[in-house]
Amino acid sequence: MATTPALLVLAHLRWDFVFQRPQHLMTRAARDRAVYYVEEPIFGERQDHLNYRRESCGVTVCTPHIQSGHSPAESQARTARLLSGLVEAKGLLDYDLWVYTPMELPVTAGLSPRVTVYDCMDELANFKGAPPELRRRESQLFERAGVVFTGGQRLYEAKSERHPNVHPFPSSVEVGHFAQARGGLGDPADQATLPRPRLGFYGVIDERFDTALIAEVARRRPEWQFVLVGPVVKIDPAELPRAANIHYLGMKGYAELPAYLAHWDVALLPFARNAATEFISPTKTPEYLAAGVGVVSTGICDVIRPYGDLELARIADGPDGFETACQAVLDEAGTAAARLRQERADRYLSALSWDHTWAQMAGLIEDAAPTAHAPAHASHVLLTGSDD
Repeated sequence: MATTPALLVLAHLRWDFVFQRPQHLMTRAARDRAVYYVEEPIFGERQDHLNYRRESCGVTVCTPHIQSGHSPAESQARTARLLSGLVEAKGLLDYDLWVYTPMELPVTAGLSPRVTVYDCMDELANFKGAPPELRRRESQLFERAGVVFTGGQRLYEAKSERHPNVHPFPSSVEVGHFAQARGGLGDPADQATLPRPRLGFYGVIDERFDTALIAEVARRRPEWQFVLVGPVVKIDPAELPRAANIHYLGMKGYAELPAYLAHWDVALLPFARNAATEFISPTKTPEYLAAGVGVVSTGICDVIRPYGDLELARIADGPDGFETACQAVLDEAGTAAARLRQERADRYLSALSWDHTWAQMAGLIEDAAPTAHAPAHASHVLLTGSDD
């Protein structure tokens, strides 16, 4: 019986970073195939080499170590040689290639995958510090692709005109994991002493996070405690709002998140309205709802559609509107209206799961694979998605 092809993943996020779309999907892929998750290189004085470690979920994390002092092109050529060596060492006669960032396209030189997958989580070219070559390399990747998946409706609309075979896959959720927040979990020690009400956010705190909005609402409502969980990336920590009622608790593991949510009164999506947020589809939206916490978001397209339109989340921009929406969640707590809203959210979430998302993606990859009578390079796959 034929075995499922291995999956070679070129990632722009460390495996141990915030647990999000790549980890959800690759954990599921590893259930029936070998998955090699290749991180971006670490540069140093030693000779080029590739470190491996196998995670308990079955994913093998591979970290290239590249000798420093070379041009970007030469460094990528060196990484390409390491990946070719990986394929040879592991005896990967039949494998698919999954690319998360077009910038790493040159490191695929020498590889002959059955299918190429591009999982564009975000419109990376709109992010702070994005290299100008990114758009050109994405165009090259489109030329090699056979199918496109997007992580949300807005990104689908942007990519569908660039490829004939595009499928939207919005952020999904592990409902059972986050529903633990409704089951009486203990309050984590670093927030247990904070007064109520608590308005919480978890995720990456970067240029997408509206620091000015949080600063102003926190100033207006000193009795509200703002609990911010997650790493600070690409912004100067000195620029973060500071106040007695703003609490930075740092990065937490995926397993810890339900306990924090269990003791929040409002769950926040305080994203700035800028180029970096135009195409995002926050994974935390359905996670917050699965935890049973009322949600307030700024006007992000993929939160408005569907969560705002279905009145599962409140949408508000600017300090006045955001403050009013948060107060509405607090006022509604414990009422029949809140219970009905949660019942509707639960019905909607019942149709979402990362298992289902991966099964659909895997099927589309197989549909795009070359037939026995077609050349191996005739079909490639492009997947795009979004998260924070």
